[in-house]
Amino acid sequence: MTEIIFNTYYHSPIGLLKIVGTENYISEISFFDKVQKTDSKLRKLPPNLINCVEQLIQYFNGASRKFEIPLNQTGTHFQQNVWNALLQIPYGKTFSYLEIAKRIGDAKAVRAVGTANGKNNIAIIVPCHRVIGSNHELVGYAGGLWRKKWLLEHEAKFAHGVQQLF
Repeated sequence: MTEIIFNTYYHSPIGLLKIVGTENYISEISFFDKVQKTDSKLRKLPPNLINCVEQLIQYFNGASRKFEIPLNQTGTHFQQNVWNALLQIPYGKTFSYLEIAKRIGDAKAVRAVGTANGKNNIAIIVPCHRVIGSNHELVGYAGGLWRKKWLLEHEAKFAHGVQQLF
């Protein structure tokens, strides 16, 4: 039996987020410039997507630092390892690509970690924005570096009372 895919949009402080998933999991959170047409049949959103939007609202309001949402993202074994490592980065902290490579057991895989990081389809919840260059510079973010900077400063403000990092 094929699962029904649902999607909705959330107007976050850093732009429009498209949220895709099923009754059982979230498979995508991505930045969009405008709402796209959806299926002409109006379907009631499952509690899972509603819960995801509610947790994003709490995150952006500074009321929540972690997400408790079932995720399902298709990728290679290596990509899955990288994405799981991203989930271990604490709120308000950053890791370098090298640190992630070491955590997954291959310090030489820095570029591959960067590539896997870039293929993450679940923005914010799988916190690829928390990965920075070894020189502590902001590098690469599919949503744009200004969003990465905003997210890191947002988290630092609530985690450490810091107003500006970069």
